[in-house]
Amino acid sequence: MARIFVIGICFTWTGFHDENEMSWLCWTCYGACKEVDIFLVGAPKAGTTWLAHVMDQNPNITLSNPKEPNLVASHKGTFVRDDVEPNWTEYDSYFSGSGLRMDASVHTFGCPIAPNRILERFPKAKFILCLREPVSRAVSHWNMVRNTGEAEKAGRDWSSFEKAWDDESLRVDSFYGSSMEKWLNKFDRSRFLIVDSSRMRGDPKQVLNEIGDFLGLGNWEYEFDMGRHANSAEARRPLSGAGVAAKSLFLLIPGFFKRPIVRYLQKRDWNIYRLPILSRKGFFQALNDDHYRLCGEELREDLVYFGSQTGFDVSAWVNEIHRRSQ
Repeated sequence: MARIFVIGICFTWTGFHDENEMSWLCWTCYGACKEVDIFLVGAPKAGTTWLAHVMDQNPNITLSNPKEPNLVASHKGTFVRDDVEPNWTEYDSYFSGSGLRMDASVHTFGCPIAPNRILERFPKAKFILCLREPVSRAVSHWNMVRNTGEAEKAGRDWSSFEKAWDDESLRVDSFYGSSMEKWLNKFDRSRFLIVDSSRMRGDPKQVLNEIGDFLGLGNWEYEFDMGRHANSAEARRPLSGAGVAAKSLFLLIPGFFKRPIVRYLQKRDWNIYRLPILSRKGFFQALNDDHYRLCGEELREDLVYFGSQTGFDVSAWVNEIHRRSQ
């Protein structure tokens, strides 16, 4: 689809499709990009990082580089919001290879404008939606942000979970039912494969077989290592003074030279900033019943709504929240 602006008037036309290829070409006044076939979305701390890198082993799938371009949605992370039209030519440059293109920007699911934007430009897209029991997810998300320092940089007070829960930036990624309603207004339920993140750890082979069937790719022999590429607390250690200095120096290296190095390290899950000299032990508060008492009831109601829309079995999550909220 393209938009042409003449004296303030917007004209729209639809691009072409070559039936011999799997991709559509999307033209806009901000550039052109081929069809993106898969959006791996959900909520932070629900296993999307691990799943994206495992799926990237399949030559029939092309994962964007970076894994989370954060261009299609207005949600550019936990705090940043920007609804400016994406630069589609730049977006296209994040993909290389001939496989199905996959964007793993997790915050896309909670973004209110993403469903319509994707429908307009990538109408044949499929969605892999990774979710986790929402109270435990929210606490894990809060712990992570405490360690990255993102809240302070954004001028937010997340010093306690109670204060963080009052912030819409944490809440928006926790209410699955409210978000799903916006997506189902644009896409049929059949476009979504919903994955409970606990199944990735308990039965990863079955989960990936289901994904292969959903995408029409069949089964692939993946290598599993649950520790690799996991977005764990250990991987989010706050930087020490030496780490900050090392990162600043690394930023000075030209991109054309740096990108192959970064890609090589990412493929092998080597994070130099985990070294004790470059980082330190971070903040961590264990999940407890007080967290469930604070937000459990409203999340339980939202889960019931999510289940009624999707047919996805949320009973285990609902029961756990009810039990621990008492």
